[in-house]
Amino acid sequence: MSKPVWTLPIELRAELDKRWQRGQILTESLAPSGLFPLRIPLKSPSPAQLAADFTAVQVWVEPWLAVDAKHFAVEWRDINHRLSGRNRLPAAVVFDKPDDAAAYLKKAKELAVFGQLAASLVDDFAALRPWLLKYPLRVLEHADEWQKLLSVAGWVVKHPRPGIYLRQISLPGIDSKFIESRKKLLGEWLDLLLPAAAIDTAQTGVTGFEARYGFLAKPATIRFRLLDSRLRIAGLSDLTVTAGEFATLNLQVKRVFVTENDINGLAFPPFADSMVIFGRGYGFDALAQAEWLKDKEIHYWGDIDTHGFAILSQFRQYFPRTHSLLMDQATLLAHRESWVAETTPGRADLSGLTFEETALYDALRDNRFGQNLRLEQEYVGFAALGALLARLQAEA
Repeated sequence: MSKPVWTLPIELRAELDKRWQRGQILTESLAPSGLFPLRIPLKSPSPAQLAADFTAVQVWVEPWLAVDAKHFAVEWRDINHRLSGRNRLPAAVVFDKPDDAAAYLKKAKELAVFGQLAASLVDDFAALRPWLLKYPLRVLEHADEWQKLLSVAGWVVKHPRPGIYLRQISLPGIDSKFIESRKKLLGEWLDLLLPAAAIDTAQTGVTGFEARYGFLAKPATIRFRLLDSRLRIAGLSDLTVTAGEFATLNLQVKRVFVTENDINGLAFPPFADSMVIFGRGYGFDALAQAEWLKDKEIHYWGDIDTHGFAILSQFRQYFPRTHSLLMDQATLLAHRESWVAETTPGRADLSGLTFEETALYDALRDNRFGQNLRLEQEYVGFAALGALLARLQAEA
């Protein structure tokens, strides 16, 4: 027979702490919903258990008789039994107020701090009160920097869509690193504080913070090499420019090679009337600004894995006539010694692939060559690249 599990006083704290971790006690201290008085039922002996093992029940009751119930009341119930007579057993504990529950958990200070922070949300910050009630534990996490956060939010409210860099906000004791590391929280606040006209809702997430609230963001840059010495700009062949500047170049090249890997871009051999774009820190949106690219012969070189083909498919949304480069079955099979496992392979159907690319993508997705197989582009021998470029040159 298994030993009965009846609630001991020492276990009460863990039960109450669950409500604290859900934020209920903090929230109830400001916006009562009827949770308090909070009654927590105890697992206690049944009449049959009382009769079967009266000694065990006595042992269980003793700590409840001795408990210091300074912050709660113990609710008792009577059980009458024909052999043991009338017995009083603890049935529940009752906390009258959130203050009592917090004090019992030794969190009276946290509750007081929460009340003070809530009291600071007046006038211009009153719209943050619903957020505070929804995320009470997050409020406490930021208690030490609360006034700084309010200062930043208040500054943005007074200067909507300021058109400056975060670095240019001038507030005592606050620097751009402080703001940048708290974009998520500030974004939640600003969505509540700012008028709709001051928010660009098309921009989302931490990366879209600046554009969403009208700040200047670090411009995307594009790095490229001119593979034909005749095309050099002021004698330079390796350049990094902003996406906006790149869009105005309209370079007189016939071919554009695009590769994700920096070393591939740096080591790409000379090729007539051509350039190579590499690094991919710019993202495809930045490249799409350059309308002049759409008339060029574009070759994209990525990894041979499910994500590499997903990126190729995405790239063709911007440049539909793009050719893949060394992303074929022959290249894959010729580099067996460099195969590795793809940690999180994709499973989606891709619409932007050719018939041959789709066949290889499906083979990778279905593990026909090996489990979660991938060949990273940097492991493809440059002899293969040279042979391919020779064929392109012959076709020109």
